[in-house]
Amino acid sequence: MARSWKLGRKSILGLVYSYLSDNPVIRPSKAAFLYRTVATLRSLESSGFYAVRYSSSAKATCLEVSQGLLSEDKRRAKGAAVREAQAALLDYLHSTRTLPFTDAEHMSKHSPIFLAKLLRGVGNDEDIGRSVTRYLRYHPINEFETFFESLGLKPSEYAPFLPRELMFLSDDELLLENYHVLCNYGIARSKIGKIYKEATEVFHYDYGVLASKLRALESLGLSKTSVIKLSVASPSVLIGNDFVEVLAKLNDFGLESDWICGFLSEKNSYNWSRILDLIHLFSKMGYSIEELREMITKHPDFLLDGSGKIAKSLVGVYLKLGNRIDIIKGFLLQLPTVQCASFLRTLRQGFIFFSEIEMEPEDVGTVVRTHPYVLGICPLKKTTSILSLLNVGKKRLCGIIKQDPEQLKKFVLGTKLNSLPTLDKDKPLKQKMEFLVSIGFVENSVEMKKALKRFRGRGSELQERFDCLVKSGLSTEDVFRIVKQAPQILNQTKEVMEEKISFLVNKLGYPIETMVSYPAYMSFTTERVNLRFAMYSWLKDRGVVSPNLAWSTILDSSEMIFVKRFVKRHPEGPKVWEEYQRKFLSD
Repeated sequence: MARSWKLGRKSILGLVYSYLSDNPVIRPSKAAFLYRTVATLRSLESSGFYAVRYSSSAKATCLEVSQGLLSEDKRRAKGAAVREAQAALLDYLHSTRTLPFTDAEHMSKHSPIFLAKLLRGVGNDEDIGRSVTRYLRYHPINEFETFFESLGLKPSEYAPFLPRELMFLSDDELLLENYHVLCNYGIARSKIGKIYKEATEVFHYDYGVLASKLRALESLGLSKTSVIKLSVASPSVLIGNDFVEVLAKLNDFGLESDWICGFLSEKNSYNWSRILDLIHLFSKMGYSIEELREMITKHPDFLLDGSGKIAKSLVGVYLKLGNRIDIIKGFLLQLPTVQCASFLRTLRQGFIFFSEIEMEPEDVGTVVRTHPYVLGICPLKKTTSILSLLNVGKKRLCGIIKQDPEQLKKFVLGTKLNSLPTLDKDKPLKQKMEFLVSIGFVENSVEMKKALKRFRGRGSELQERFDCLVKSGLSTEDVFRIVKQAPQILNQTKEVMEEKISFLVNKLGYPIETMVSYPAYMSFTTERVNLRFAMYSWLKDRGVVSPNLAWSTILDSSEMIFVKRFVKRHPEGPKVWEEYQRKFLSD
């Protein structure tokens, strides 16, 4: 075994030395590795480590060397085979198929997938170049495949464009003519594939048409560099006139023709018709030319992200949330310098967050209307993380955000959150009890317990609603009697209560004291009251109902009973009832 190891060691050393002598110019990293290997083997030899019990690391080192050299040889052989195949393909395309040398050279060097398929067809012959030449002599290829691949298209992309009855490029003269026009203009051959994919019609233009299109773009004030970038980023400019109209609008705003090209990306596609629609929308929203110039120069992505689709979506979101056009107009003008798409994406994530903490839609609308930018510039942590870190429930978190939407900035990704102090759960109940005692309820009485179950809201909110009734002209004693009979009245917001009181006094013409005798009035919607009293007045004028019906009789009964007992007393009653329903309920 020792002898075999010595022989193996010597053979490995010989292999390494042979490789170094045959390859005087190699990469520094590889040379260092090989010399390090030699040093390792020599140290093993000097220490007697090549005896029977040599280490596994030494064996691994030898194996690594041999495998590394073999894999390097394979790579070199493969590279040589590819170069021979490229040369054979170039010779075939240029000499046999008479394609221009520059075209043939580009096709042979920039179609690796096609070349790999060609190599599989010739097998493992030692002389790859001769084998490929012989193969091409008896197996004509579909030249459109290697042509399209050299333009930067993948097989899955160019497959739909392969002609059914053609194999040779020379048979499609217009294709080659327009291809050469683009090449001669300065457009990189590998980028022409995007133009073919998005504007195939360009390659069917008659002689001279495409060149005139390119000159026409330059005549709009665009530099040649801009025309090249524009043609690759948005090939549709070589077909339609929508871009010309957009450019005219931008010129009207005082922007130079080349300005828009500075923001185009070859990775994207652009729909200039949709961009033009967005500009028209901005004009209808009331923006002046100066405002449009300011907004578009600050946010060119309004026009270019999704070809204006993102900006339209942003306007739509804020309209649905109840914002007026003039509010949205100012909002877009003052939008921070963030990408429109990023802002909308963050905004949508914010809506998901609000949904997950079960915030009421009305409250969501209020938060976004009063703080339109916060939700779009704050990428929030996961809802579960926020609740866990703050150690709060969904209801309390909703309350925190409603009270101060700026708190959302503290929930942004990457920020540190500390748990909030625990609330006194009995505090809201104590506040309600204090309020009830203040308006005349006896503490711990049966009446108070019933009222506590029926009241909703904090003590301060209940007090505000109570004061609203007092300010309407009722005495404190009268309001106390009203609340005692119908506690649910105070569950309405102050604004709703004011609306119902105004309707009672100004629309129906009844004194405010009516509420004392009939507190339940405040429990009905103004639409219901308006409909019932309009019908009652019509019936009263025709003498079919008593002129002194109690309010409870008119309002308390269900619609079915009201129609049966009163509306049908007159032959035309049902018809009038339907008309009133359409009038009052639709309003």
